[in-house]
Amino acid sequence: MRKFLILLMLCGFTSCDFFESKDAKTQKLVNQEMLNIDWNDVDQYPLFSECDETVTKVLQKKCFEETLFLHILSTLQKYEFTVDNEVKDTVYVEFISESNGGITVLNISNSEIFGARTSEFNEKIEQSLNSLPQLEPALKRGIPIRSKFRIPIVINPK
Repeated sequence: MRKFLILLMLCGFTSCDFFESKDAKTQKLVNQEMLNIDWNDVDQYPLFSECDETVTKVLQKKCFEETLFLHILSTLQKYEFTVDNEVKDTVYVEFISESNGGITVLNISNSEIFGARTSEFNEKIEQSLNSLPQLEPALKRGIPIRSKFRIPIVINPK
């Protein structure tokens, strides 16, 4: 009887994890890992074919942004947009890089500086983003994910 009491006390002092099922242990580990993930950062930025995926995240981001800006700039230079008065302002474009490599434009803010040509300007921005070269999506833990971006387009009078 004494041995049974000692065994019972030992079991009482040990963790309840001993009696926990494998599924419960797995779920507990998954929940713990989910709390440790930084959901506001990606492991790899979306990449164009000319960007090197083996470089650091900082260089990946730089390549992504430069390729994106050069493409938008080359598209907009084909058109002449005029405003009533000389305005130096910034237009912000919000878009999502989809997990399949596509682009979805969410919002183009402050484009009303173009007055009657606002919708034409917005259309050209959307066309430019939709005609981007093939884009590899951002990665988080090796899984393609959607990522949201907000880019500025500075408008300078000539």
